[in-house]
Amino acid sequence: MLDGAVRQRLEPILDRTGRRLAKLGVTANAVTVVSCFVGLGAAALIANGWLMVGLLVMVLSRIGDGLDGAVARASRGTDFGGFLDIVLDFVFYGAIPFAFILHDPGANAIAGAALIFAFYINGASFLAYAVVAEKRRLSTRARGVKSIYFTTGLAEATETLAVFILACLWPAGFPIVAWVFAAVCLYTAVSRIMLARATFAAG
Repeated sequence: MLDGAVRQRLEPILDRTGRRLAKLGVTANAVTVVSCFVGLGAAALIANGWLMVGLLVMVLSRIGDGLDGAVARASRGTDFGGFLDIVLDFVFYGAIPFAFILHDPGANAIAGAALIFAFYINGASFLAYAVVAEKRRLSTRARGVKSIYFTTGLAEATETLAVFILACLWPAGFPIVAWVFAAVCLYTAVSRIMLARATFAAG
């Protein structure tokens, strides 16, 4: 829901940085992979109780996740790059709840598992919609130039990052945060299914 507004504010800065990196020979795929490993580092820090440091590293990871697209726009984006970006995004989204489960299994395991389950359903609805949209040659720039069709929703990258930050700032409240956001993700998935029914039913 908030990705569009955030993108409008950050994209000029990211694009300038992306052009500089591209001139230095840095590839978008390299930025994608490094950002993922930084995100996994954040998850490791959270799992071991270093929540504030993990928060900062996590934010750096997500800045890198936005920067890889800027590098791609400044050089030559590829289908593999778009594929890699999506796959490693889901690695990150699963790693952070799992880190909170490892941090305090007794308090966080059920809520964390529910959140990962909701991510799984929401991600499946997102990717399935993109596949059928590509088959029908549909296009959108609601979230900028992307390698696949992006449908908007209540739970997007910005909201997910905000939830992860809140969990780091309020670790005792992780179960509440996880259950609420799991419900938001499931609502987003159901909304996307209804949109798919309206868009694809004729074919």
